[in-house]
Amino acid sequence: MAVVALAVLSLVLTSCAGEDQIGSPSHRMMEWVNGTGLGQDVGALVADDARVPKVVPNGTGAVHAACAVLEEDAQAGNGELPTPDPQVTTWLSDAYELEGTVGTECYDAGASNHGLLTRAEHNAARAQGLFERALVRIQSIDGHPVSTTTTTDGASGGIFG
Repeated sequence: MAVVALAVLSLVLTSCAGEDQIGSPSHRMMEWVNGTGLGQDVGALVADDARVPKVVPNGTGAVHAACAVLEEDAQAGNGELPTPDPQVTTWLSDAYELEGTVGTECYDAGASNHGLLTRAEHNAARAQGLFERALVRIQSIDGHPVSTTTTTDGASGGIFG
């Protein structure tokens, strides 16, 4: 009886597991990347970071709008964690946290606090470095580059160019 119960429990647990939780590390990572839209998430944040300096001449309202979108995009990406790889999860988590900080800093800066805008820009660069590390690691695991190209705001290319 216990063997039958264990077999049924094993079948139930296996059927509940997503494709990113079964198979080889390569398969799990590829399924996670495709299932979460990681490339689009990172691409959107890169575009968000690039948008902020462009809207500063348009005033504080424009900066607030751009920074609010940046914060929302960072939260959305962070909500897709964890990944199948603990190191990738750490780098992405740290990058999303930095992007959230960027959003808060640039929102608080508005169009006039250039020191805080500069700090936000520095944190955005740090976040992008972490995204790059994570993307390189992902490619080393699953053998496929992650496209970060996005059509958001007419952005061309991704984090790598």
